[in-house]
Amino acid sequence: MQKAWLDHYPAGMPAEVNLREFASLTEVLERSCQRFGDKPAFTNMAATFSYDDLDRASRDFGAFLQKGLHLRKGDRVALMMPNLLQYPVALFGALRAGLTVVNVNPQYTAPELEHQLKDAGVAAVVVLENFAHTLQQVLDRNPDLPLAVITTEVGDLLPVVRELLTNLVVKHVKHLVPAWKIDGAISFHAALRAGRVQTLDAVPLAHEDTAFLQYTGGTTGVAKGAVLTHGNMVANLQQMAAWLAKDLLDGEETLVCPLPLYHIYALTSSLVFLKKGAHTVLVTNPRDMQAFLHDLKKFPFTAIIGVNTLYRALLDEPGFADVDTRSLKLTSAGGMAVQRIVAQRWKSRTGVPIVEGYGLTETSPVVISNLVGIAEWTGKIGMPVPSTQAVILDDDGSELPIGEVGEICVRGPQVMAGYWNRPDETARVFTEGGWLRTGDMGLVDEQGCFQITDRKKDMIVVSGFKVFPNQIEDAVALHPGVAEVAAIGVADERSGEVVKIVVVRKDESLTEASLLAHCRQHLTGYKMPRIVEFSLEPLPKTNLGKILRRQLRAARPG
Repeated sequence: MQKAWLDHYPAGMPAEVNLREFASLTEVLERSCQRFGDKPAFTNMAATFSYDDLDRASRDFGAFLQKGLHLRKGDRVALMMPNLLQYPVALFGALRAGLTVVNVNPQYTAPELEHQLKDAGVAAVVVLENFAHTLQQVLDRNPDLPLAVITTEVGDLLPVVRELLTNLVVKHVKHLVPAWKIDGAISFHAALRAGRVQTLDAVPLAHEDTAFLQYTGGTTGVAKGAVLTHGNMVANLQQMAAWLAKDLLDGEETLVCPLPLYHIYALTSSLVFLKKGAHTVLVTNPRDMQAFLHDLKKFPFTAIIGVNTLYRALLDEPGFADVDTRSLKLTSAGGMAVQRIVAQRWKSRTGVPIVEGYGLTETSPVVISNLVGIAEWTGKIGMPVPSTQAVILDDDGSELPIGEVGEICVRGPQVMAGYWNRPDETARVFTEGGWLRTGDMGLVDEQGCFQITDRKKDMIVVSGFKVFPNQIEDAVALHPGVAEVAAIGVADERSGEVVKIVVVRKDESLTEASLLAHCRQHLTGYKMPRIVEFSLEPLPKTNLGKILRRQLRAARPG
């Protein structure tokens, strides 16, 4: 395998990173707290925690988990809440106590939550009261489940007056807290108070110890827990810190994080910026566009992470024109393909290109990325990051030549140890040579730059020709009358499959005829949509904002 990308690394970019600088994520946190003490670490809803505040609060919470709940190294603690200051406090408290964190989507249904809690063998859960009724349903069905419950309210770590007002509005004005009752539940405040008078015992941690059980695959079957070790996470932090070293300064950056921390992309991004001593602004609900814009206007942010749908929503919001982006250095995108029209509009509005990267839950997540210094969005996902290998393999596991489409496969220290208690699933995703099969189709060019074409399972085959939905969606989205689009394959007697597009109009006068005329200018014959459906509702998405093609296929078979 030729590592052509190394010849195109900028000066000073290492081919390998120092994986032994930190033994664990706990060591990363403690080093940052020592270095950046009184600098702001996290802001949420007009309240800010400094690195010193984060150090104290996470120490108190970790001490409570050890002494109050008697949890021991390796026990699993679930976090079930959106982006709030409580998240990093609970996250680092659990890690400092030597525990394994299980991130939980707070929008889970009771059966989804029940599966994850049981599968992971969770010993304790920290849950926002807004979602406690779902947890109650699980506990009512499983009264013998040995689970300690810590509940928190939205405003718990805000200044006292704002805390009381916020919690009052959330509960009694907006009615966002369904009734719940869990016997023995402990409040977040009570946990912090109890931990404050206890000692946090230092727990030796090494690269082999598990930091996260990060669940994935829920949209394609039973969710599986990717075992991400401290070594996996430290490796990805070191890789991304090296990738960003020339562009972002230690202790000087402000990151806007509108993606949920329970998702690996946002989680690792926040950890990378914490390692660099940055100030991270946590956005609790990016769908509340007015509150989101308020944060963007208040803080002179230098970096933002997001997905294609989020950037498009910002660009379509009139108030975004008033946001000052002169400090912006980095716009990072992952999780789904960026559409060309969105990239062009973002660069035109902000002067900064969208830097697209690539990764998976199973890879902590980043394995491939464009460089921050690119002049324009490239449509490619970039080069493997330091200490990482990537190839294009065919179905037999043989490496394909430059320019041919096959499955992107990767190796590196950030790749998971395996799936929790699923050796068969683990064996299925690794080749005999130790490559992780990503399930994504792509190709590589002479410079070692990779381009993703689509998910293997989403590929449409028309009369034997492979059609990638991303390419169709990118072309359709160029039409100014289109707000959202998804391309799926549907069965056809003559060609096996044909392309169907589901479109949400931006311009109500948009017709099928005008849209197809537009497509003919951008797509060859076999790639042309044969079925056009206009949807009056937004397309179904994950909480990250990724369009659920699988759900569209199930709901719209033809």
